[in-house]
Amino acid sequence: MDSFYRDTWTEINLDHIAYNIRSVKKILPGNQHLIAVVKANAYGHGDAQIARVAVEEGADMLAVAFLDEAMALRGKGIMHPTLVLGAVSPLYIKEASHQRIRLTIHNVEWLEEVVQQCSDLQSPLYVHLKVDTGMGRLGIRSLKELEKIALLLRGNSNIILEGVFTHFATADELNNRKYNIQYESFKKMVNHLNTLGFCPAYIHSANSAALLRFPQDMFTAVRLGIAMYGLSPSAEIKQVLPFSLKEAFSLHSRIVHIKKVKKGDTISYGATYEAEREEWIGTVPIGYADGWIRRMQHFHVLVDGKLVPIVGRVCMDQMMIRLPQKYPLGEKVTLIGRQLTREISIDDVANHMQTINYEVPCLISYRVPRLFIQGGCVCNGKNYLLSANLS
Repeated sequence: MDSFYRDTWTEINLDHIAYNIRSVKKILPGNQHLIAVVKANAYGHGDAQIARVAVEEGADMLAVAFLDEAMALRGKGIMHPTLVLGAVSPLYIKEASHQRIRLTIHNVEWLEEVVQQCSDLQSPLYVHLKVDTGMGRLGIRSLKELEKIALLLRGNSNIILEGVFTHFATADELNNRKYNIQYESFKKMVNHLNTLGFCPAYIHSANSAALLRFPQDMFTAVRLGIAMYGLSPSAEIKQVLPFSLKEAFSLHSRIVHIKKVKKGDTISYGATYEAEREEWIGTVPIGYADGWIRRMQHFHVLVDGKLVPIVGRVCMDQMMIRLPQKYPLGEKVTLIGRQLTREISIDDVANHMQTINYEVPCLISYRVPRLFIQGGCVCNGKNYLLSANLS
């Protein structure tokens, strides 16, 4: 957004994104392709802005979940090679080939339908083959399916097999048994594909967890997702990562109303909170419609560098906090991020929500403005400044 008119916003530190990418590249062999995963609006961070940084830092390709996400990047001027990891209807192959968007072969039947429609393509359709080695979502599962796909591809010059990939189900767990089974299964499939005469440039199995933990197992490309945003793939492996990550996402608001309540006064829906004494209560304009869900009751936020509790149920657009003293209207409230010496991390929020850190920034809705910080200045991700009062 070039401007906004509410007292709640996120800050996305693009320098931290760049740092995380550079740190990953230092542990990759020099011939590895880097695929930056920017699906789900770049995990809630801002798709085009994160994509631009990833490209500047040397990402060979971008990856998204759906064709709509890839087309949205094209609409924002991001023309870098982009792979759709999910299933795309064969009805849309012309749009994909025209925009040079890579699609995923996820079963034989899909490719058979594509072959029937690809004869009049103006540009070749680049595809990556998904192998299901144990995740149980998309992908072929047998050598027989692989041979059928190879036969279909061999007879169609309009379809170019650029990549083959799989996805690990447990790379973020310390127990490596399932990981090892999947890795060996994928290696067997790749070797058989080579015997069939196909040697795609992008052979990728490593997600963030795998590339950070098993650099010896990488093929020719890696997919950098959650670690690019400064988050550990899991709490279990956080202590064994090869370098520290820098969290890029923070969430802030301001006190828009403050009042002193008496002992026995209740706050919010259901009257679930009752003041035990005279208390200062501040109202903050963020709620579950912004992705700050009702479960955040009993959590805390930062005001003046102090932890203060959320009291009463979180409403659709607002919540209330108990303050240690009266503060002026407009006082900054940090829900995720640092104030003075204290910090609330995305992991802290995820633990309270009883979920994973991936979900937290994705939940923060698009009605919350994203401000992008680069070189210590606020920008819109296109290298020019915006005016904003963030202090």
